Amino acid sequence: MNLELLFSVVGILSMVGWLTLLASPLIPHWSDKISGYIIPLILSVGYVTLIILFPTAGDGGFGSLAQVVKLFSYPNAVMAGWIHFLAFDLLVGAWICRTARQQRVKFWLVIPCLPLTFLFGPAGFLAFSLVRNWRKMPQ
Repeated sequence: MNLELLFSVVGILSMVGWLTLLASPLIPHWSDKISGYIIPLILSVGYVTLIILFPTAGDGGFGSLAQVVKLFSYPNAVMAGWIHFLAFDLLVGAWICRTARQQRVKFWLVIPCLPLTFLFGPAGFLAFSLVRNWRKMPQ
């Protein structure tokens, strides 16, 4: 399997999802479908296929930090981890946009949360949580 090609394909697919999220105020229904379901579903199929058809040999695992380090010394495991990262961060980004619309959070407050979510997952979730709660505080 050509992991470099797979890396490029999933990266482009993920970028389509993030660009769709940036356009979500204009196309909310399509943004929810594309970034919140279709692309994460495709990435998930790729992830499951990769771990089933190309399992990682060795003594790596999830029981200790040393085992996780060993596991991620295998390119297939790193690729699976990358796809996992892309799929779940995109799902969180879609949830942020959907929740912001439902709670009438101004999109300009959401925009900085999206690259944070893409690059640093939990930091973007934290930023959006702070924005949501800041809006609810009495002024």
